[in-house]
Amino acid sequence: MTKNPSSNQAVNVSNAQADDEIDLRQVGGALLRQKRLIAAISGSALLLSTLYAFTRKPVWEGHVQIVLQNNDRPTSGASALMQSNPGPANLIGINAGESQLETEVKILESPSVLKPVYDFVKASKAKEGEDVSDWSYSNWAKDNLTIELAKGTSVLEIAYRDTQENLILPVIKRISKAYQVYSNRDRTRGLNQAVTYLAEQIKKLKVEANTSMRAAQNFGLANDLGVKDGIGIGAGATAGNIPSGSVENIRNQVQNKVNALQQQLKAAKASGGNHVYVAPQLAANEDLYAKLQSIEAQLQEKSSLLLPNDPSIRALERQRQSLTSVINQQTIGLLIGELQTAQAQLASLNRPHDVILKHRELVRTALQDEKTIAELEGQLQVMQLEQARQGEPWELISTPTLLDKPVAPQKKRIMALGLLAGLVAGSGAALVADRRTGLVFSTDELQSLLPCPLLKHLPAMVQDTWIDAADLLASGPLAETGGNAAIALIPLGNVPSGQLQAFSAELRRALKGRELVVSNDLRKTSECSTQLLLAAPGVVTRTQLSQFSQKLALQGAPLAGWVLIDPELDLG
Repeated sequence: MTKNPSSNQAVNVSNAQADDEIDLRQVGGALLRQKRLIAAISGSALLLSTLYAFTRKPVWEGHVQIVLQNNDRPTSGASALMQSNPGPANLIGINAGESQLETEVKILESPSVLKPVYDFVKASKAKEGEDVSDWSYSNWAKDNLTIELAKGTSVLEIAYRDTQENLILPVIKRISKAYQVYSNRDRTRGLNQAVTYLAEQIKKLKVEANTSMRAAQNFGLANDLGVKDGIGIGAGATAGNIPSGSVENIRNQVQNKVNALQQQLKAAKASGGNHVYVAPQLAANEDLYAKLQSIEAQLQEKSSLLLPNDPSIRALERQRQSLTSVINQQTIGLLIGELQTAQAQLASLNRPHDVILKHRELVRTALQDEKTIAELEGQLQVMQLEQARQGEPWELISTPTLLDKPVAPQKKRIMALGLLAGLVAGSGAALVADRRTGLVFSTDELQSLLPCPLLKHLPAMVQDTWIDAADLLASGPLAETGGNAAIALIPLGNVPSGQLQAFSAELRRALKGRELVVSNDLRKTSECSTQLLLAAPGVVTRTQLSQFSQKLALQGAPLAGWVLIDPELDLG
């Protein structure tokens, strides 16, 4: 029999527009059909979670807060020393960066700090009769400890959880004590290393300093030089600040004296008898100077009374010139004597150039060793003072506190999660169970499994609408056969008998005397002029539909289409 193309097209368009809705409806229908299974699984999950929540031991929690401060900050004297010599600072970690808080937290979580606390807890549990043979530090820390920095601060927040309430505060106090001890541990160890290092260096350098000083002294004695003779101008001194008492200083002074005497001697010789040359370092001849002053007085007196050419004035001028020459000759003689003495002294102070340079090198080495020892001894004193200074441990900004109520189990949450898990598991089991029945509930799936078009979708609960549907079928697809040939109505699966009888009765009425054969035996229906299939959701399996389609293909009789009686169809 020919199918109705327009009817098929309308059905396909309608199905394509409502795919999503149909899928959800199918899932909802499957869940609704298996509601007892869902209720059973959800109830069991809720019961188990309730039993778990009310039988589990309460978990208590305590917490404390500690400020991770820098206890390595030195005193003002130590700070100045560290700036000038960073070696000891590196030993004790003073110059370490301050951006190490995350690393510090990891160290604080490690067994190197908290192993004694873990041992205390383990011993306490064993004393209470608990089996601790399978315990490990990592599992204990992971399950019971929370150690983290407060965001944007250096405040360490520590929380400890345990089912044994009386163990919380002792453990929290031991943790805070262990952290305070750790806060000074590195500083103390670093200071001890620095003191030991400096003491060893001083001991070693003292031997070298004694050797270098002895070498400088022996060389100086052998060459009539003192330690101060090794500090020359090249070592940072000048002619004006050379240490007094050194050969070099005396030699420079004598050389200056020789130069000065030579200049004075030259000036004295140039004076002749014109004027008296006075050397400041020489004592004056009182008798000669007294005579010269007397002549000068007489000459001045006569010059005021007599003419310049007067014989008495000329005689006095000759006496003055003669006496001046005598005084200058006497001064020249004394200057020559002093010059000779100074030159002789200068000659006695001269040393070979190589001797002076070697002596200076030996003295400089000896003094540098002494200076290094003095600096190291100063550093050692500072480190010993730092060692004696009691470092302040990390500050507790909150006292160890036990919360008033247990933090676990959270009974309402556990029950809610149990119920949710039951619903999810029950829904999954319901979908699987519904699928395993093999029954077909979906209109789309029925259409895909049947080899003919859907002619009418009837509501099972409103049988009054079946009258018009039966009339349309009788005058439409079923009327095309012509004549009074029989019509076959083939129910698929276990269509409810009441619905089958009601629909067949309406169809017989509409056929107006034509024979209606109601049977699912294809051998009987093959003699009819056309066949009409009757289906309902959930009354036939996929296997049955597959086998039925194969039989229809073998039978070869015409098919008008199929009618669906749907109990869930809503006419509104």
